Amino acid sequence: MTTDTDPGAGTGAGADAGTALARCAALAALSSRPDAIERVHLTPEHARANALVGTWMEQAGLRAWQDAAGNQCGRREGVAPGLPALLLGSHLDTVPDAGRYDGPLGVVMALAVAERLRGRDLPFALEVVGFGDEEGARFGAALLGSRALAGTWDEAWWGLTDRDGTTLREAFVAFGLDPARVGEAARRPEELVGYLEAHIEQGPHLEAADASLGYVTTIAGARRFVLSVHGEARHAGGTPYSRRRDALVGASEVVTAVERLARATGDHGCIATVGRIEVTPGAVNVVPGRADLTLDLRAATDAERDAMWETMRAEAAALCAARGLGLEVVETHSAPAVPCAPWLQQAVVAGIATTGDAEPRGLWSRAGHDAMAVAAVTDVAMLFLRCSDGISHHPDEDVREVDVARGIDALEEAVLAVAAVVAGRGAA
Repeated sequence: MTTDTDPGAGTGAGADAGTALARCAALAALSSRPDAIERVHLTPEHARANALVGTWMEQAGLRAWQDAAGNQCGRREGVAPGLPALLLGSHLDTVPDAGRYDGPLGVVMALAVAERLRGRDLPFALEVVGFGDEEGARFGAALLGSRALAGTWDEAWWGLTDRDGTTLREAFVAFGLDPARVGEAARRPEELVGYLEAHIEQGPHLEAADASLGYVTTIAGARRFVLSVHGEARHAGGTPYSRRRDALVGASEVVTAVERLARATGDHGCIATVGRIEVTPGAVNVVPGRADLTLDLRAATDAERDAMWETMRAEAAALCAARGLGLEVVETHSAPAVPCAPWLQQAVVAGIATTGDAEPRGLWSRAGHDAMAVAAVTDVAMLFLRCSDGISHHPDEDVREVDVARGIDALEEAVLAVAAVVAGRGAA
């Protein structure tokens, strides 16, 4: 019997868009907060989400298990046991005060495709994965689930702590996982055919084009910095302007320069964001002696991103020097851009074409995704769905049922296109 927390159970209806959306709603109810959606890594809500998705996997004819890193996995064999697998999936964790589609929609769409292909002989095993941590909302390091699967786990992460002081190692143990066995989640390249991920666009471009679907060309490479502007803290009333070395004013000029330089590259150019600024000593009657600001810089290619950074750094240094201020830069994060594999892109394009869009739009993803991590072990490609007003990481995140229906159709056809390529390789 179908229940509110088990949409599609026993009905064979799990392959349609309505059921996919109902399943997103069921996952949204698994939250640590009564007033918002918040489901972070290695929490009771994470465990409940894995259990629920595991049930749906079994209903779709998959063998379900939780891997050594806390990812929820399901598999159905191909024409012969033990064949390499085509992975479909996304993530089950959320940011605080999240929407219900970023991540989970890709998982339930993958399940819909798995159910549709239940009786189909494929030249590979079909697997669905719900990654436990993409957002990094609890421990600060993102993509923990997909990095474990890709075999790029960093032992230094065990010492990361959440806001309550719990270490990642302690959280693993409390979740029922063995930190010493995390390596068992890693997959080898020869075990995989590729990875396809469906995801909301998290931007306005598909909606502006009145298009349901698009394909991803590359996933942005990001670099993050802390820029520290050093001046001199002095009395706000007693220090004339000619004697001031105001770190906050200098930092403000840097912020506006960052925006100006990035905006000049256009809608399809670099994206730069100053997300936080902290002032020392931070008193109402003291000229700021230091200002620390963060910079997140992204572009479709590493070359574009790095060239923009050099321009921004030079301009920031010049602005600070003109005011007698010092500038210190620390890079805190660097991830290369990840191009999607052309042959898998073509499969996604072919899938979209079957929904009536013969010339789908290729978009570079400004946001990071699990596919970035999985690319270390196998080829990846992504299908984007239109989302309302481009809003994501917000409770107003929304999608249209017609787009989800087309997305499931396109993802199914993409899997079949991959099957044709793999079968052709075998025949050759």
